[in-house]
Amino acid sequence: MKRTYPIWLLVATLVLSTCISKKKKENTLNFSGAFALYPMTIKWSEEYKKEHEEVRFNISAGGAGKGMADALAGTVDLGMFSREITQEEKDKGVWWVGLCIDAVLPTISADNPYLNSLKERGLTRDEFKAIFIDGSITDWNDVLDIGEPKEIQVYTRSDACGAAGTWAKYLGGKQENLLGVGIHGDPSLADAVCKDPSGIAFNNTIYVYDIKTGVKRPGIEVIPIDQNGNNTIDPEENFYDNFETILKAVAEGMYPSPPARELYFVAKDKPEKQATLDFIEWTLTDGQKFIREAGYVPITQDKIDHYVNKLK
Repeated sequence: MKRTYPIWLLVATLVLSTCISKKKKENTLNFSGAFALYPMTIKWSEEYKKEHEEVRFNISAGGAGKGMADALAGTVDLGMFSREITQEEKDKGVWWVGLCIDAVLPTISADNPYLNSLKERGLTRDEFKAIFIDGSITDWNDVLDIGEPKEIQVYTRSDACGAAGTWAKYLGGKQENLLGVGIHGDPSLADAVCKDPSGIAFNNTIYVYDIKTGVKRPGIEVIPIDQNGNNTIDPEENFYDNFETILKAVAEGMYPSPPARELYFVAKDKPEKQATLDFIEWTLTDGQKFIREAGYVPITQDKIDHYVNKLK
């Protein structure tokens, strides 16, 4: 015998199902974008869920360019962004809040045969520019005078990203001006330079150092920036050995900005979803206590107050 149900029960079930689906959507936050901000956003999501079990997070890294594009298209609630916001992006209606600070570092393989000389001498901004943009330095002999040709293999990012844009800005250009073999994503770029003793690249701090141990990840090293141009890394320029000292240098302005930079959440206009606004406010208040342990530098209280006011 076929069972029938009262029409009111079917309608009630449909209404309840719709309400649950709507509530679930309102409490689901979608993110895409910068590899630089990805670990921090993951950490925040984990801590936030301890107090807000109803909130769900979908977080994917794909480069700052994707984060901005997805945010402006409205396909995510928030884009993760890791370079200075341009006037063109502002003209498109982008809304943003700053969150924390990190830095982009010039990297090489720990197996580079001239590692000790490079760490003692460093490279100047102009020398990095000659390698990454001008193409006028193509051999380690050009800077180290080692008496034998040894080609430099340059690596860069193939995806539109904040790290490349920030590093290029420091060198006086844009991402499209950077030379080298294009690699997608910060982890893959770090892996590529680690495996090539002749290679040079750039990476976000979080992909250079292990935040748990504070030491550099296996296989990767940093070329110090010779900021005063005396072909020697002086004691005040020598802060690359561990995570704590590089973050201290960034916080105190001893590392140049750029390539030190602020990291952002971006959206198309101010978010309307209350769950999004609540989460952002939490990252700027209670969430700030997780920044240092996640491997980043806090922004100033004045900036925090400014960004919190943008939520009102």
